[in-house]
Amino acid sequence: MAVVIVVGTQWGDEGKGKVIDILTQRADLVGRFQGGANAGHTIVVEGKQFILHLIPSGILHATKRCVIGNGVVLDPKILLQEIDALAASGVAVGPERLAISERAQVIMPYHQAIDCGREERKAGAKLGTTGRGIGPCYEDKAARTGVRAVDLLDPQRLKDKLAPRLEEKNFYLTHNLHGQPLEAEAVWREYAAYGERLAPYVTNVSLLIDEALQQGRHILLEGAQGTHLDIDHGTYPFVTSSNTVAGAACAGIGIGPTKIGHVVGLVKAYTTRVGAGPFPTELSDEVGDRLQERGAEFGATTGRRRRCGWLDAVLLRNAVRLNGISSLAVTKLDVLCGTSPLKICTAYKLGGRLIHCPPPEAEDLARCEPVYEEVAGWEAEISGVRKLSDLPAEARAYLARIEELCGAPVSLVSVGPGREQTILVKDVFA
Repeated sequence: MAVVIVVGTQWGDEGKGKVIDILTQRADLVGRFQGGANAGHTIVVEGKQFILHLIPSGILHATKRCVIGNGVVLDPKILLQEIDALAASGVAVGPERLAISERAQVIMPYHQAIDCGREERKAGAKLGTTGRGIGPCYEDKAARTGVRAVDLLDPQRLKDKLAPRLEEKNFYLTHNLHGQPLEAEAVWREYAAYGERLAPYVTNVSLLIDEALQQGRHILLEGAQGTHLDIDHGTYPFVTSSNTVAGAACAGIGIGPTKIGHVVGLVKAYTTRVGAGPFPTELSDEVGDRLQERGAEFGATTGRRRRCGWLDAVLLRNAVRLNGISSLAVTKLDVLCGTSPLKICTAYKLGGRLIHCPPPEAEDLARCEPVYEEVAGWEAEISGVRKLSDLPAEARAYLARIEELCGAPVSLVSVGPGREQTILVKDVFA
């Protein structure tokens, strides 16, 4: 038995979809513990691309079971579209393969309307949200006024809960955001229909996980976004609305911390960020353009161009500490082929001082100057390499330097988007 958590160490988009897909081969059950449909995980299997937003990437393995935990905010419309799209591609997603926590919060139309309305009013001070209603849904969860998956199963209870909520939300939408009100009957009928279809999937996920652990099963838990989008530990306020760090997996799936055996930290071989917020190592030159083009750096959910920059070891060390990371999975190493020299940020300068940890204020992080060290790059293409020892000496030295700077060993290296383009260094379930 082993429970392995996979978390991003940067600002998300580190390649969680592919790594989860690879690690699922050794897992029996794969669970998602936080976030919503604002995350997009891209997986390429035998040349075919799948983009998943809510269903764990493990669903692409026919014998694995997947769960969506209570820490996730669930958009039933997007979930059903995902289920139907997978079925059309020959991937069966019945209740025997996918379970949804009865305690998961449900994203409602008013959450999305509020999310978009707020961003429009901010004009030049936008946070860069996806407009999927994630933040407003988490707000209602904290205010104890949310609708949960279990509420969708009882049409009358759903109607009773929606009435006062819609009255409040419509007042806010029309008076504060100058938007259009939502019609209660239409919302109720739409979501009652979702509940009817999703009913076979909704269950006690915490109990299901516990039963799997008692049977000696291997569990793989995945989050969305990355460490530095965490609501508490990220670059606030340019963050997501939930806890993205490994510790959130216990609360978001319903297990105790003593069950966790290994934490894998995903790190892209360089750094990217989508949306607004400070980015000390961002490159606004031809090198940044090259990374963006070679890495096909566009958001899987929004299609937005990702900002690119050198690897930031300050962020990485911070993530190793915050998550208790056991090992690293380094992705997109192949994108660096042909770029030399390479640079790694090892510290920041802020107001004449040298600092080794991100400051808490976004304004201060924006003023930080990266302190770089240069390392040699390599020319050879590495997308066909399957053993660490077959990588160019410079690529091995780059990985070794990452290990030294952050204090965690490398367990996996991705050298291309395909499932087979992976170097496995260590079995994290062992």
